[in-house]
Amino acid sequence: MRFSLSQELRQEQRQILTQRMIQSMEILQLTCLQLDQKIEQELEQNPVLEMESDSAEERPLDIDASGDFNGEDDPTEEHEPEINIEYAVEDSHSAEEFSIADDFAQNYSDTIDEAPVRSQNWLEAQDTFRTDIYANMESPSETLQEHLCRQLDWFDTSESLREMVLRIINNLDSHGYFPYELKDFLGENHTDEDLSLADEALALVKSLEPLGVGGKDLPECLLLQIDPVSEHAEVLRILITSHLEDISANRIPVIAKKIDFPLDVVQAAVAELRHFHPRPGSGFGGGKTAPMVVPDVYVEKTEEGKYIVRLENGRTPQLRVNLFYKGLLSKQETDKKTKAYIRQKVGAAQWLLDAIAQRRSTLLKVSQAIVDFQVDFFEKGQHALKPLKMQQIAEVIDMHVTTVSRACDDKWLSSPQGVFPFRRFFMTGLATSGGGEDVANDVVRQKIHEIIDKEDKKNPLSDEDIVKMLEAEGIQVARRTIVKYRQLLDIPSSRGRRQWEM
Repeated sequence: MRFSLSQELRQEQRQILTQRMIQSMEILQLTCLQLDQKIEQELEQNPVLEMESDSAEERPLDIDASGDFNGEDDPTEEHEPEINIEYAVEDSHSAEEFSIADDFAQNYSDTIDEAPVRSQNWLEAQDTFRTDIYANMESPSETLQEHLCRQLDWFDTSESLREMVLRIINNLDSHGYFPYELKDFLGENHTDEDLSLADEALALVKSLEPLGVGGKDLPECLLLQIDPVSEHAEVLRILITSHLEDISANRIPVIAKKIDFPLDVVQAAVAELRHFHPRPGSGFGGGKTAPMVVPDVYVEKTEEGKYIVRLENGRTPQLRVNLFYKGLLSKQETDKKTKAYIRQKVGAAQWLLDAIAQRRSTLLKVSQAIVDFQVDFFEKGQHALKPLKMQQIAEVIDMHVTTVSRACDDKWLSSPQGVFPFRRFFMTGLATSGGGEDVANDVVRQKIHEIIDKEDKKNPLSDEDIVKMLEAEGIQVARRTIVKYRQLLDIPSSRGRRQWEM
């Protein structure tokens, strides 16, 4: 093998993403809340960008795609020539830009009072925007530790006991368990007095609400939740200590035979046990919480019976380029460096305005195409959902499938049927007999749920029986698919669903 250097001509096609295309794709992927944060950030960083005012004195400035100003005459100028803005170099971290910024501040420090860099309307709008955010923020929920410490105030304890109780409380895991041996918890240098104090403190923790907190593991947690006056207390202790696996497998007759109790007593005890909480600490704050959902698109039905979509625009401010900087560009006394700086900022502002406009247009097209395809869902409900692929929507609106995917990413749609994520309407389907339309997977899962709800619990249907019932409705599905869907719905097997006769 011999290596050599040579020159050659070659013609090829390459797809190169410009900075403007990348910004447009990023903004398309943002939710409305994220877009609000992006706009607020740009308003703080770009002095040329501002929100439109309701005042008639401040008129909006339009810029076409070429970068030309096409607005009304500046009130400070009688005749103003049209100015063609050439975008500045995109390297925003260069030393030249910082020098331009310094020159700009120095040249116009004398006239800074007349510069409407941030008007009172803008400040008021910012305050309103932040108020809306705080009003929609979920208040911090009480943690398990806070809940237990609040109960500790009800007890008259010594200082040393209280400190030990707090130490145990702060070492509970997210389920409310205390998975330590007291000797290991105290360390090697503990005394018998420390061990006795820790044992008393742990007993106090186990007496607090919710019941079961402080248990070492699941069996102990469940034992702590037994009501001593319950008529099934004795059976419950036996079930928890020795037969949890049999209960999960619904082997009730086997349990009754082993412990020598009547079948009806065991069934009643198991029914009571199912009301116990296996993780008493999981219902408190401090863990992961579901994010707040704000719909990006609203679906409304017109008087003619057609479903149309509209975007959520109440929160997103309307933006424009500040008129003051337009005047600076038209003045001959403005030096070249300052003009270059302003042009760069105007170019960045225009990119943002174009990207937001493009996002709005794409979202409207994608959401309307989805609604038009799934109109039966909005009319009849879940059972009318049709199989749909993103490629189908992309072909309808003449866009690339990746653009549709970005438009649907983490977006939510509010409709008369409820609030749903965009991706809820995209799913594969199962074939039907006779060459009919495919049935969406969610519809099949719903049918399985309905069939199991109506079955005789004393003689539940097997997975094979469900396959035959769906085939009778024209839906062709394999038994393994039934098993998968049943597990997704958290439905046990026929043996686990069976109710034993007494």
